[in-house]
Amino acid sequence: MAKNNIKKVEIYSTKTIFAYSGAFFADYVLSQFFGFLLFTFYFTIVKLNIIWITIGFIFWSLWNAFNDPLMGAISDRTTSKWGRRKPYIIAGIGPCCIIIILLWIPPMGDPVASFFYFIVMIFLFDLFYTMYSLNQTALFPEMFQDLEQRVKANNIIQIVSIVALIFAFIIPGFFIPKYDDPRYAINYLYAGIFMAIVAAISASIFIKYGLKERIEYSKDAETAPSFLNSLKISFKNKSFTTYAVANFCIFYVFGMLTIISPLYGIYVLKIESGFILSLLLGLAFISAAIFMVVWKIVAVKFGAKKGQIIAMTTFLILLVPFIFINELIGAIFAYFTIGLGLSGALFFRFVTMPAIMDEDELKCGVRREGGYFGINALVIRLTTIAIYVTISIVFTSVGWAVFEPKADADTILGLRSLIAIFPIIALAIGILFMTKFPITKERYEEIKQEIEKLHEEKMKKIGI
Repeated sequence: MAKNNIKKVEIYSTKTIFAYSGAFFADYVLSQFFGFLLFTFYFTIVKLNIIWITIGFIFWSLWNAFNDPLMGAISDRTTSKWGRRKPYIIAGIGPCCIIIILLWIPPMGDPVASFFYFIVMIFLFDLFYTMYSLNQTALFPEMFQDLEQRVKANNIIQIVSIVALIFAFIIPGFFIPKYDDPRYAINYLYAGIFMAIVAAISASIFIKYGLKERIEYSKDAETAPSFLNSLKISFKNKSFTTYAVANFCIFYVFGMLTIISPLYGIYVLKIESGFILSLLLGLAFISAAIFMVVWKIVAVKFGAKKGQIIAMTTFLILLVPFIFINELIGAIFAYFTIGLGLSGALFFRFVTMPAIMDEDELKCGVRREGGYFGINALVIRLTTIAIYVTISIVFTSVGWAVFEPKADADTILGLRSLIAIFPIIALAIGILFMTKFPITKERYEEIKQEIEKLHEEKMKKIGI
């Protein structure tokens, strides 16, 4: 028994948490660099029509409708001497780093060839990114078992993740002097190579020192539900479905903010320097790191449900200045204060989802993190359709379906609506759904006590 106690202390040690957080550093560097500049690159440098880009991401999201939930169900049902998650984590990270480089060298001058290259690359990126991201994320509720441990671990993980976000948004500015200038197309490639190297190093630290799978779940794969049954159970779970809608709204806002910021900065704020634009987004996440301690206090005091509602309401209010600002000083204020809302939205993701999975384990008897994170990954990817359909409608209505390096009053109004008005509406919808979320702080305490008994029974069954 002493051996198991030692293992538990090792899992919850600060050193192990920091090593595990390397998974998120790599994850965020890859995904946010992808999300931050992919649209700007293919719209302004490759000059793909906004309709083509939107169609590409619709196909991509349909692919995710199959890929993400299936990958989660397969992971839950995997048995190997390396565990359920580790094989997919290792198999996914290498190709993902290679594709984040290849994304920036499409055939230029032929829109059809560029479009098909774009489609193939984003499909491949998501296949391997899902293998890595879904499985490393699924480890969180498995490794950290109660609210206190999750809040402690989440605080470190989110700070490291925010550093990764700052890195993903600021570093490209060192490589790319002007984001909408075709003369600097090759600089996107240089940035991609650098990001791939950093992500590979960070993921290697995680795999070697922070990747832990609990022995009491080793038999869960044998009784995990099939892919279709997993989907059915997940979509019947009120806790998950209400949270999924709220999470969709959060990631719609998060994605829109990062995707539109370069063009918003250039044509609304009149900032041409790629480095300054990167610094603005970086400022938002520096601010988010500073405010993270606030959300730790809120989570402990109010629990996941009320804390999430407070965070989303704060995020909504802090988007209002983006409707009005038109110069650098106002932008510095707006991007710094939005960090408070960003940090809350990021923080509660890893407090709320584990509570849902704990409740599910009580009902099903097995841990199904892969299934839930697979469907949640699908929900997040579906925000891409919503984002690009919104952008397509707005850009087409203001005469910007094909990029031209100029913007009139209608275009500026369109950019303001994309970065603030549509996100405000989305957050209002998300808040409404979170009020229906059934796991209150009191209910979670009951779940915690019941699940401790269940885990003791699982340990006895495998002779521990």
